Amino acid sequence: MSNALAISAVSAVLQYWLGQVFGGSPLSGVKVSARAPDILQTEITAAGSQPMRVNVFLHQVTHNAAWRNVELPSLAADGSTRLSSPPLALDLHYLMTAYGTDDWEAEALLGYAVLMLHDHPVFARADITTALQNLPSTNSTNALSTVLMTTGLAEQIEMLKVTPETLGREEMAWIWSALKADYRPSYSFLVTLVTIKSPAMTLSNLPVLQRQVGARPGLATGLPTLTAVMPPNGQPAAQLGDTVTVSGAAMAGTATVLLTNARLGISQTLPATVSPSGTSVQFTVPNPALPPPQPDPTDLPAGTYSLSVTFSAAGQAMVSNSLPVAISATIDAGSVPAALAHGSNVAVSVPCVPYLRPGQEVSLLIGGQQAPADPFTTPTRSPSFTFATLQSTSGSAVPVRLRVDGIDSPILDLTSTPVSFTQPTVTVT
Repeated sequence: MSNALAISAVSAVLQYWLGQVFGGSPLSGVKVSARAPDILQTEITAAGSQPMRVNVFLHQVTHNAAWRNVELPSLAADGSTRLSSPPLALDLHYLMTAYGTDDWEAEALLGYAVLMLHDHPVFARADITTALQNLPSTNSTNALSTVLMTTGLAEQIEMLKVTPETLGREEMAWIWSALKADYRPSYSFLVTLVTIKSPAMTLSNLPVLQRQVGARPGLATGLPTLTAVMPPNGQPAAQLGDTVTVSGAAMAGTATVLLTNARLGISQTLPATVSPSGTSVQFTVPNPALPPPQPDPTDLPAGTYSLSVTFSAAGQAMVSNSLPVAISATIDAGSVPAALAHGSNVAVSVPCVPYLRPGQEVSLLIGGQQAPADPFTTPTRSPSFTFATLQSTSGSAVPVRLRVDGIDSPILDLTSTPVSFTQPTVTVT
């Protein structure tokens, strides 16, 4: 694969070999360049007279469709861990223009140049190497002439192929109009393929030391399978300190639970207990005592996690499938005011656990009225909220919920019949 200088190297290779063509021709003093036509025209006008010139101009770069999806996906499920570096595969679109000072010179220049591309539809690795090695002597004033030898262009998988490319009158007119340069006899062609490899580090798994393959009778897979995650008391989300039950099948051995929140970059392993029947696993959500302030708290933040269980038995470790599990924040009901006055810009502070992390989406709901948390830059357990317009609840006490990353703090008693609201509540007068 090539590096980021490969595009420059292709133009340099074309410039070098076009320059070799005119050495044995009746045209002497021909100069080959690789510049934008408007810049070249300015130079010619300023000099007054210039030798015959052939110019190669890269006017467009496009993705190569055949190589577009090679080595994808490149990122893991967390969106940040790089698994591979897909090559940047490009097609280069060139415009070759001839500048003459006398009758028929431009046509002769273009004829020799086009014939060279026709006779060399493929630039072999030796051709590329020769061109790049001779750049310091043919273009010693350019600082890139010595660097382009290290691009890796000659070592990439694909060689450089040259094919004619037809541009209609409208496209050609658009290019020259955009360049704000006078039209000259031109020939358009395509060079494919340039593959640029990113130097970014990737994650590569270690080789497998030992493979163990076994067969078990019956139609069941024999692999541990999780079917449901059940927080206590029928709640949709677990709280810190809750014992969560995970039901499933084929569970045996010593178990550990892995909770992962890719968005927050959290991955925590917890001990678990397997039931004697092998149909469920229980674990407790940690509830560490962390008095404020805590610049780097260790409690699990509220949000949605991916849960999987690893079972170790008879010297083998088997990992189950993954299921989502939610952890909610818990409001300190004793610190919520029993009543608030309606009005504008009403400020409310609600103590809670776990710590809220900067970047989490936090809002407070009083009944159906919602306000986002005031900005905070450090982990906090006392978020503040400002209701732009807080309306009266007509003397009724309404539940108060803390919503963190889409997960609400519990406000329902699902063990009662009928289901009822629980604390905390507030009345807006």
